[in-house]
Amino acid sequence: MAGPYDLIVIGTGPGGYVCAIRAAQLGMKVAVVEKRATHGGTCLNVGCIPSKALLHASHLYDEAKHDFAAMGIETNPIIDVPKMQAFKREGVKGNVDGVAYLLKKNKIDTFHGTGRIIKSGQVGVTFMNGETQTLDTKSIVIATGSDVIRLPGIEIDEKHIVSSTGALDLTSVPRRLLVIGAGVIGLELGSVWRRLGSEVIVIEFLDRIVPGIDAEVARTFQRTLEKQGIVFRLSSKVTGADLTPSGVTAKVEPAQGGPAESIDADVLLVAVGRTPYTEGLGLAEAGIALDQKKRILTDGHFQTSVTGIYAIGDVIAGPMLAHKAEDEGIAAAEIIAGQAGHVNYDVIPNVIYTSPEVASVGKSEEELKAASIAYKVGKFPFTANGRAKVNRTTDGFVKVLADATTDRVLGVHIIGANASEMIAEAAVLMEFSGSAEDLARTCHAHPTLTEAVKEAALAVAKRQIHM
Repeated sequence: MAGPYDLIVIGTGPGGYVCAIRAAQLGMKVAVVEKRATHGGTCLNVGCIPSKALLHASHLYDEAKHDFAAMGIETNPIIDVPKMQAFKREGVKGNVDGVAYLLKKNKIDTFHGTGRIIKSGQVGVTFMNGETQTLDTKSIVIATGSDVIRLPGIEIDEKHIVSSTGALDLTSVPRRLLVIGAGVIGLELGSVWRRLGSEVIVIEFLDRIVPGIDAEVARTFQRTLEKQGIVFRLSSKVTGADLTPSGVTAKVEPAQGGPAESIDADVLLVAVGRTPYTEGLGLAEAGIALDQKKRILTDGHFQTSVTGIYAIGDVIAGPMLAHKAEDEGIAAAEIIAGQAGHVNYDVIPNVIYTSPEVASVGKSEEELKAASIAYKVGKFPFTANGRAKVNRTTDGFVKVLADATTDRVLGVHIIGANASEMIAEAAVLMEFSGSAEDLARTCHAHPTLTEAVKEAALAVAKRQIHM
């Protein structure tokens, strides 16, 4: 046996490694258990980080091909997919190596193997070579993240029928890419390969794209992506897929049933969401309760149904977002240390890293209406923003939703260039219960895209200047 530790964290994704570091800062003796050879979880290895590398590279290629000439820059870009993949891998390595350094710097013991909870206070580790070890600890945090949802009858081989993992590793540009699911992952990866030359068709069961975001933003977003060449087949479902000598043939039919049609593609991407990764952890044997979606049930302090065992991130309720897991990791570590850790779930930003980007924080109009909350709307388009005009990035708008009585900002929604960065000021404002008036009276540098946020806040009181 090894230990005893104050805390063992199972999983070193954004939630797990952040939790471990914060616990070490608070003076705990900490160990982490990670099944991968590298730290960082799905996010750093096969998710957020590699996808952003390809989104960045493909966006620059698309700009060079379609926009540079209008700015007086003549060029003829050529795609080298293997080199682009090497660029992606270099970025991933830098990030995962950075996490390993941080764990070492904070004197956290690392065990590379599969973790299993034996009971409260004990974690078993099975290493790659089959050997096992038992670790003793006062507290355990489960931070094992999530896995891709698979569709019955569609076998993922990561070559022609791929998950997000395979879609990030393609060695050539598919002539046609068929995407199942018009959510964040499907649209981001569909955008990458569309920019690089693929014909992209997105099949979505619902009658809209990106369910959960503000409906007006979603409609604008769909029109913008259609202008870029992405084809949407809404209210449709894929009922089967067969490998062919040249790729894959998918059977597509209306969501409510009807005549099926066949669509041929080089690659089929299954992007219908993610499910908590709770298999093989010994949860049932340890008495840890799950809900109907296989998420670990926790109290208001991240503790499971078993004393001394906690859970954070994608394995518990809430949005499956890396930054949500990070905040929960910090809060859980502080609670275990006897402090008052807390996460404000009303102020968790959500971002889609396409071009233009989509970012939101707080409530949508649909959510406010459903809750019978009276609100005011302020909107400002980037077509009226000076910086957006000269940058030729005028797609989109900013929308501010404020309480009709108190003027407190309840939600901010942005579709436009750099929305992922601009949403932060809205989050800070809302964290301190700020009003639209507060935002409108805050001096913003000129010329910047963030002036559109200020103008949208001014528009709540119908006093925007540049419209």
